[in-house]
Amino acid sequence: MEIISGGVTAAQGFLAACTAAGIKYQNRVDMAMVYSKVPCKCAGTFTSNIVKAAPVLWDRDIVEKSEYAQAVVVNAGIANACTGAEGLSYCEETAKAAGECLGIPVDAVFVASTGVIGKQLPIERIIAGTKTMVPQLSESLEAGTAASKAIMTTDTVNKEIAVTFTVGGKKVTLGGMTKGSGMIHPNMCTMLAFLTTDLSISKELLQEALSEDIKDTYNMISVDGDTSTNDTVLLFANGLAQNNEITEKNADYEEFKKALRTVNEFLAKRMAGDGEGATKLFEVKIIHAKDKAQAVTLAKSVACSSLVKTMVYGNDANWGRVLCAMGYSGVLFDPGKVELYIESEFGKLQIVANGMATDYSEELATKIFSAKEVTAIADIKQGDASATAWGCDLTYDYVKINADYRS
Repeated sequence: MEIISGGVTAAQGFLAACTAAGIKYQNRVDMAMVYSKVPCKCAGTFTSNIVKAAPVLWDRDIVEKSEYAQAVVVNAGIANACTGAEGLSYCEETAKAAGECLGIPVDAVFVASTGVIGKQLPIERIIAGTKTMVPQLSESLEAGTAASKAIMTTDTVNKEIAVTFTVGGKKVTLGGMTKGSGMIHPNMCTMLAFLTTDLSISKELLQEALSEDIKDTYNMISVDGDTSTNDTVLLFANGLAQNNEITEKNADYEEFKKALRTVNEFLAKRMAGDGEGATKLFEVKIIHAKDKAQAVTLAKSVACSSLVKTMVYGNDANWGRVLCAMGYSGVLFDPGKVELYIESEFGKLQIVANGMATDYSEELATKIFSAKEVTAIADIKQGDASATAWGCDLTYDYVKINADYRS
């Protein structure tokens, strides 16, 4: 497997476009489209929030009922959430406009939205933007990158990646793009992810691979503890790599799963590190846990702790906050056996042994925390299981951004 340049247009047969529709933002692109030249097998996962945005309901229906899909239309600025029957009708109108321009059925078009909750979409602008993008569709890598920038809201950087791997002697490409900076929390985090591959694979295995992989990637990130109404991950597979279709869990399937993990983990970490107001990515590893469930719960508890996040922002090795967050996680462990390490590009340092502080250097600890990416490793000495969660520091700017988000 090799990481290559590009994103959603890296795989064969995928095109992208973007436009400035004036939905909320002025003088910036705020709509994107991704399209496959041929029909795709599609898989999807969606928010666990009971309050689901209209696009989530529309897309979930397509994943469950449509034989194939070929396009997705995305807007930034307004989430089309808590908008009732009118909001759902706008999904259909958008899909119909795209379908007519592309020559594909309405139920082959996904829609996705991100932004302010509770406002109705300016549907005339959405339709106009959709029609504008179709003739601009391009297979270039630049078009994919532009699309990844168009879907940003409070994101400070675009997020895309592509990899190649071999299946049955055929070169296969998998690419993707995400947006997400705030309202990010485990259990599908407002995040959107669009993945494209030229692999030939059954719809059932495509869905199973995606559903399993998000448990260790997108479901293990948190910025602020808020699970969005719009979280959506869509995975398109158009089969143009011409490998023998994967219909069973063989070596080819495992190779695809490795590539999917690489792409999703990279994108998940990019979102966590680009949390609203954040200055650094914070990684939490739980090792030697009794089982995976225990490790996952402990890792999430630490990554989601506001006090731990402010500790990371202040470059302060206030390790008691880490053990405290582990202690209220709801799973049992022996605090008297815990070893805690911190690590970054500036070194690795053990700060806790057998549940108590070591004679560590505060100066070195501060330096380690000052890096752009910091890891905390907690060894609980109960077994062989492990889990990793990703978050970010909590800063003054997070409050500033969200205090006047609608304006």
